[in-house]
Amino acid sequence: MNVSEACASSGHDMIYKMKPLSFEDSEVLFHRRIFQSEEKCPHDLLVVSTEILRKCGGVPLAIITIASLLASKQEINEKDEWSHLLASIGRGVTEDAILKDMKRILSLSYYDLSSHLKSCLLYLSIFPEDFMIEKDWLIWMWIAEGFIQCDKEESRLFKIGEHYFNELINRSLIQPTLINGEGMVVACQIHDMVLDLICSLSAEEKFVSILDRAERHASNLQWKVRRLSLHNSKAKFPNHRYDITSLSKLRSFVVFSPATCDWLPSLSSLQFLRVLDLGNCGGHESISCVSLKCVGNLLHLRYLGLKNADVHELPVDIGKLQLLQTIDIEGTRIEKLPASVVHLTHLKCLSVDKRTRLPKGMGLLTSLEVLKGVNISLSPHIVKELSELTKVWMLSIDWSKMDEELTNVLIESLGNLLKLQILEIWNGGRWIDRMREGWVLPPHLHKFESWGNWSKCADLFLGLPKWINPTSLPVLSSLIIDVQELQGGDIQIIGMLPALRFLWLGAVRVMGKLVVGADAFASARECRFKGFPVTPCLFPPGAMPRLQRLRFEVSAQLIASGEVDCGMVHLPLLELVWAMLQDDNSSYEQIGKAKALLRGAANAHPKHPIMVIIL
Repeated sequence: MNVSEACASSGHDMIYKMKPLSFEDSEVLFHRRIFQSEEKCPHDLLVVSTEILRKCGGVPLAIITIASLLASKQEINEKDEWSHLLASIGRGVTEDAILKDMKRILSLSYYDLSSHLKSCLLYLSIFPEDFMIEKDWLIWMWIAEGFIQCDKEESRLFKIGEHYFNELINRSLIQPTLINGEGMVVACQIHDMVLDLICSLSAEEKFVSILDRAERHASNLQWKVRRLSLHNSKAKFPNHRYDITSLSKLRSFVVFSPATCDWLPSLSSLQFLRVLDLGNCGGHESISCVSLKCVGNLLHLRYLGLKNADVHELPVDIGKLQLLQTIDIEGTRIEKLPASVVHLTHLKCLSVDKRTRLPKGMGLLTSLEVLKGVNISLSPHIVKELSELTKVWMLSIDWSKMDEELTNVLIESLGNLLKLQILEIWNGGRWIDRMREGWVLPPHLHKFESWGNWSKCADLFLGLPKWINPTSLPVLSSLIIDVQELQGGDIQIIGMLPALRFLWLGAVRVMGKLVVGADAFASARECRFKGFPVTPCLFPPGAMPRLQRLRFEVSAQLIASGEVDCGMVHLPLLELVWAMLQDDNSSYEQIGKAKALLRGAANAHPKHPIMVIIL
């Protein structure tokens, strides 16, 4: 209200005051989050539920936070637990002190966390307000900090980190902002009030120190800084006399602004640094204040993030960093990795740029789990060495310009990667076709992506590989594939993959009539078809029962003439449709009529999905 009044040009300006939710709407939100239905609240919890909602004051964040806290319990019918939570809220959210009271409610969720989740949540205070945080990036930083522990040697720390991330999502302490076609959260943000809380707690516990435009942050830096996050290049360290002393125990240094700070000491003095991330600025001045020449002295370093930074090379002595777990140089100007990288035997994640050459001896990195951005034409020796990387579960490669002999070696190496779950291939269709008969699929493959160059049909699959079938791929949840020739029954074969949730299927031409059964695509959430005509009527009632997003191409002439039915009411959960009208010399009148019919079909659907028409 204060901001609104300050912005008003005169006393006659109207200021809209947002009303809280009604009690009825509050009850729906609360009970749906806990019981999945507003009608399933046990009778003995109705009274305490009502009292909790009264204290939430109709504030959605308060309601969903309390509901998420209760929903996280193993048993939701313990009345004493609900009553204890009611007493903990205090007087609840009141209009005269809403910020203070909301912080009390949010604090309940924080103090209910286990110790490892508290650390993971407080670590999020390093990020600026409204910053979109990539899940994978965050988890590797958690691992580097030692927040994720596991007693069982066969368990992957990254997998446990995903459980941590999902638990924070389920408790509504972080908000999903980017969801992929499978329905999985791949990026998140922090609600401003939650960020304010964890920044406050983090400062109290001397967990993270922040330098930004707000003078209060810079002046509150502790004598011994453990983790430092730079949000503003113009921020100054408050006391230059103590720079080196106060930063000597620094564990994390993360930059979110082109850093021109001249007060930062040499990396050689930061002997306890575990996390160094200088790739969040997106500018060529991103690391102008830091020289990587001394990075070899950071013997405790576990995470080196340089994504999109203006870096030309890594120092040779990077091989000294025996504890290093993650290197991310995607988008940099580094043309080759130093040969000493092969001595990093604890390296788990390596993400390189497609212009980067890899040294010989990569097979020595037997702890590697994630390998991204490998250009085989630049590093052909990696083809044979891949067979030694038996722990890899995510592999992204570009294998254009390969000869037949090298392709056979690669197929053999891939056969040794029994833990492979995600395989991304760029420009490899014509070579993968030689795998159609002989490739033994990894048993746990759940994502296969093959991106081809449509201007070069030779980079596309000749046809649908025979190993794409329900028997060979029982857990495949994401499939991206482009083919030169699609047979009439191929979509049905793909549709019978039991776990498939996301499909991108491109085809240059179709041979025969496309046929799809009513039992197809039972788990699909999103399907996109490119290069050939498809309409929703191809999928009979019963097929695609869970589909939320659909992209298809169709002729405007055929829709306008009535030859093609664009009805979609038989796809019950549809939320978003992309319809691309093919360039087939349709007249303006036909295009206009086709648009009207498509929008009419969307409006006739019970859920009124968003219709995006592309010309």
